[in-house]
Amino acid sequence: MVEVRRRALVQGAVLAALSFTIGGKEFWLSPREAKALGAPATVLKPEEVETLEAIGETLLPGARVAGIANFVDNQLAVPPGDCLLMARIANVRPPFANFYRAALGAIERSCQALHTKRFAELAAAEQNDFVDRLRQNKIEGWQGPPPPFVYFLLRHDAVDVTFGTVEGIEGLGIPYMPHIAPEKRW
Repeated sequence: MVEVRRRALVQGAVLAALSFTIGGKEFWLSPREAKALGAPATVLKPEEVETLEAIGETLLPGARVAGIANFVDNQLAVPPGDCLLMARIANVRPPFANFYRAALGAIERSCQALHTKRFAELAAAEQNDFVDRLRQNKIEGWQGPPPPFVYFLLRHDAVDVTFGTVEGIEGLGIPYMPHIAPEKRW
């Protein structure tokens, strides 16, 4: 029982500080800090990062600045059993990068077919319409993981990274009241 609680504590704290390599040096940063410092992706390709940031921002405003792509990319690089992504809990078969590549690729193929543009190039209204159709499984010719499942997992990633810190919770106007307060603010 002690191991389970310790593991839960460690996993809960990990979102606040993850290991990122910038300029050949390793730093413990939040995904927001990693984004601000320009930490490069190690698993996702630049166009996948751009799509993930754009759809994350559409799903939940603030997800891009909170570092959604940094968070997802970081977690795709860890062993599947240590991964904090909802994909693990939802029983997506590892490696989880395969799911993200398939989902982000399907988003791009569908946007090209519908608008002859990449998702990140769409106007905000078009992005919102696309996400709504994704959620409702109403995208003609979709070739990827089930659209509502893609919506569910990407939305969950956006929520985790945006509201997974003291500042994120306080940004909702809710006082942060942990069972065990962190020694310092994230």
